[in-house]
Amino acid sequence: KEILEKYRDLFTLQWEGVTGNIRVPSQAEWEQLLTNCSAFLFYGMERFMSHISLNRLVAMNIPKCHLMILLDLVRSKQSYQRITKSGIHKSCLHIAMETPTETAMLLSLTGVRSIITNQWYTTLQENAERLDILSENLLSIGRTTGQTVHILQK
Repeated sequence: KEILEKYRDLFTLQWEGVTGNIRVPSQAEWEQLLTNCSAFLFYGMERFMSHISLNRLVAMNIPKCHLMILLDLVRSKQSYQRITKSGIHKSCLHIAMETPTETAMLLSLTGVRSIITNQWYTTLQENAERLDILSENLLSIGRTTGQTVHILQK
């Protein structure tokens, strides 16, 4: 919320979505947000793909999305329990498709042009720092995604 407030005057007036942990978006909400966005930000627990139906995602067409930022792969006791319960009904192949590389490939095949994502598990604080760096460089300074990712790597 602090970061949204900090960059409110730049572009966030045009942003829409779900913030907070009051409720989980429905599958229809995920699909609407993904198909109507020019940029998409996911900042949440566990893997992004554990929140959206794989079967529905592969059937989607998302050519308007120029940039997708996935700040996921954060684990808590509650998120781990949720992911474990939902994983019982998934095949090994389905679970394998939720890894960062496979997620990026699937999103690319649906039409997403650029994807910035974590490669391994991290903390909420580290993702908050990444989001602040991304926001400052992309929104305030106007750097390209490549330049911004290079800064993140340092």
